[in-house]
Amino acid sequence: MNGLRGAELLGGKLPIKKLSNKLIENFPALKYKYFRYFLAGQCVSLMGTWIQRTAQQWVFYSITKSAFLLGILGVFQFTPMLLFSLFAGVFVDRFPKKKLLLITQFLQMLQAFVFAILILSGHIKYWHVLILAGIYGIVQTFDMPTRQSFFIELVGKEDLISAIGMNSTIVNIARILGPAISGIILLKLGPVFCFAINGFSFIAVMIGLMSIKSYQVNIRKQNCNIIKDIIDGLKYIKSQKVILTSVILMLIVGTFAFNNEVIIPVYVKEVLHKSAGVYSTLLTASGIGALIGSVKFASNKKRRSNVIFTSALILSMCLIIQGFIHTYYISILILTAYGFFNIIFMASVNSTIQINSSDEYRGRAVSVYSLVLVGTTPIGNLFAGTVGQYLGANMSFLSCGIITLVLMSIMFFYLKRV
Repeated sequence: MNGLRGAELLGGKLPIKKLSNKLIENFPALKYKYFRYFLAGQCVSLMGTWIQRTAQQWVFYSITKSAFLLGILGVFQFTPMLLFSLFAGVFVDRFPKKKLLLITQFLQMLQAFVFAILILSGHIKYWHVLILAGIYGIVQTFDMPTRQSFFIELVGKEDLISAIGMNSTIVNIARILGPAISGIILLKLGPVFCFAINGFSFIAVMIGLMSIKSYQVNIRKQNCNIIKDIIDGLKYIKSQKVILTSVILMLIVGTFAFNNEVIIPVYVKEVLHKSAGVYSTLLTASGIGALIGSVKFASNKKRRSNVIFTSALILSMCLIIQGFIHTYYISILILTAYGFFNIIFMASVNSTIQINSSDEYRGRAVSVYSLVLVGTTPIGNLFAGTVGQYLGANMSFLSCGIITLVLMSIMFFYLKRV
């Protein structure tokens, strides 16, 4: 009786029902049951991933005490994306994405457990970390384009932008909570627990995937000539001006503006003279900004044509300003703004490429997106790590920001003339 009366006071609708309708109205991808299953599994898995990523950078720098080698770690982790992304795109277009994702999740789980065992043994060396980072990079080369291309099969093209925005939202919730949790675990329990937790977290996403029973499967007819498929995909991207422009802009920003995981550990130790807690806080600040940006992107129904350029230019200015900062609290504010415009830029480029790609070429188009987003990271990490080693973390922030700003400005005026 009391329950019915409460419902009447709420206009005849239960608060949960009202909340559900409101969420679906703002985030239409949530109306698809199997997308929700996949998203729920990703929530848990991504949390573990960010716990491990934070711990990995800290453990490696604690072992080596070298900003240059920290840059080399990025080279090992992201070079596979540079070398094999185009081949991965062909596989994504040829095989069921659900099966590919189950394989990649299982392999990442094994990598995390091996990491934990090595740390537990007390004999972990820096070259162990480099090899495991390389293995992770190979698996991610196939996982990333598969995951991104899977969204459209779960929700369709109409609600793809919402799905990308929702995925970005959970990624950035993990970016906020993951480093914070990792910092606590590093201080209280030690790094082995960070890697073990990540290993177990992959079970959730595998359960979510196995719960998906039916969805729109896009598989193109297999051609035994993989090189021909790669060339056809590149020709297709070249013929599509919108996709090609988005890829070039992602190449610039992905190379020079996405190196904070290499710079921040050095900045915390050498400039702020702080410990793991501050390191995780700065990463969390960036994650909070990215979370706000992803929610805004997912719920914003109007797309502005200049949002990619605007967000990239502001992103580069954040890095330039951070290059002059030696204060902890101001760094939190700047990195929060950086995180906001970072995700607006990435989600805008991602959705632009997928919406403008045909089903036949989407896997290869997304693999090229992955290539320029992550595959160029070894170049950027090596550059940022080298500058940090010889000129300091502040100069590393500054140089990355200036290069990004100059190259984006050149592209803007070139396209305006064309």
